[in-house]
Amino acid sequence: MGDAPSPEEKLHLITRNLQEVLGEEKLKEILKERELKVYWGTATTGKPHVAYFVPMSKIADFLKAGCEVTILFADLHAYLDNMKAPWELLELRTNYYENVIKAMLESIGVPLEKLKFVKGTDYQLSKEYTLDVYRLSSVVTQHDAKKAGAEVVKQVEHPLLSGLLYPGLQALDEEYLKVDAQFGGVDQRKIFTFAEKYLPALGYSKRVHLMNPMVPGLTGSKMSSSEEESKIDLLDRKEDVKKKLKKAFCEPGNVENNGVLSFIKHVLFPLKSEFVILRDEKWGGNKTYTAYLDLEKDFADEVILKEDVSPHWVVSAVGLSWQRGESSDPSGFFSLPEPVAKGPAKNSEPEEVIPSRLDIRVGKVISVDKHPDADSLYVEKIDVGEAEPRTVVSGLVQFVPEEELQDRLVVVLCNLKPQKMRGVESQGMLLCASLEGVDRKVEPLDPPAGSAPGERVFVKGYEKGQPDEELKPKKKVFEKLQADFKTSEDCIAQWKQTNFMTKLGCISCKSLKGGNIS
Repeated sequence: MGDAPSPEEKLHLITRNLQEVLGEEKLKEILKERELKVYWGTATTGKPHVAYFVPMSKIADFLKAGCEVTILFADLHAYLDNMKAPWELLELRTNYYENVIKAMLESIGVPLEKLKFVKGTDYQLSKEYTLDVYRLSSVVTQHDAKKAGAEVVKQVEHPLLSGLLYPGLQALDEEYLKVDAQFGGVDQRKIFTFAEKYLPALGYSKRVHLMNPMVPGLTGSKMSSSEEESKIDLLDRKEDVKKKLKKAFCEPGNVENNGVLSFIKHVLFPLKSEFVILRDEKWGGNKTYTAYLDLEKDFADEVILKEDVSPHWVVSAVGLSWQRGESSDPSGFFSLPEPVAKGPAKNSEPEEVIPSRLDIRVGKVISVDKHPDADSLYVEKIDVGEAEPRTVVSGLVQFVPEEELQDRLVVVLCNLKPQKMRGVESQGMLLCASLEGVDRKVEPLDPPAGSAPGERVFVKGYEKGQPDEELKPKKKVFEKLQADFKTSEDCIAQWKQTNFMTKLGCISCKSLKGGNIS
């Protein structure tokens, strides 16, 4: 056996790859005296997905550092969070989580005998804990409770009291689990600072807080159990993974909010330490990356594209999904049904996904500049009929010269949620036709001659509908509609073979027949 790690080595293992540590000096003092006691909790709501391997690999680091690690299956929290897990299903869903997470830990070599597993209801219904909940409620303001849960508890127009209790219970868990530190995602930060403020008010000590970065999903937003297309499920088959990859956000040269690269960085590299590009010699041949930053740089410089990373990405993702067959169940417990609450949900009618929900306008490009930090991106100022021009970032450097964009009339989607692209906020999307392949071609859509900035672009037959003020990323309204955007044999932009128009005529492109539009 080798020598036990020093306090400095333990600190490195505990904190490496974390985004933030609150109470690092206290952490150092504890490590000089004894082993750290730390817990990680997971509310038993939606099905665990492959992003759970991120905290799993961190738990492995804690054990290597000699920590005493407790894993909390927060069943009561799952009920309090807008009843994501109904009371009658708590036990079944908690058993599902316990089996899945133990299997994940074993699959990456984490010894289960060194871990302590606890259910929230084992102690959170005790007389002492309940009294502390009441004591805490007498000193916590409604404002602080709501603010603490803002990134974690489901936010609704008329929140339930249960959601306001959630942060207080998570704070009390630190005391009742007798730990020195709590580990979680950076989305838990407000709850952690809430605990640091209010536990001392009950006479309990302030704990250390260790925060992992959040893993962006395949669509660019947070990888979430509630957003199907953003995640790879542990039980996804190869065809499911391929389908999700096809829809994933992976714009050439763009490494910001890139769901495909994020999966490689946060999930595959920590577990496998390398990533292999498989391609024909005429396109550069195979290449093995042993450092993620090298891969990211090549992608930013467009040395590699989505098509290059896809083959190994799919194989790796399916590998994490247990590489099971069509109907096999490698350990028996995955066949447990994912429970559904009884009775129909209120307001359960599906939203109508129609083109009039998109705020598409004619725009005029006022200025074009190269992005200061990305050679493949332009930063454009576009007049869309508002008091000030909008800033729009687009990946057109390889396809359209600056002089062809300057003063050009274009078509802009204006009600997407603003998104930073390599540090510059993009306030819209410049719509283009494209033909995929080895020699990819891209052309901006053209409004009819004589159009003016701000004029509405609509699909024929849907001109009277009111667009959403802002498209919610989780609703996927644009993505669902965009799947049927094509150019006709006459190069007319269409949705389901119905023309995009303004009052002056049809939207078109210069020469791309049968192309996609995005």
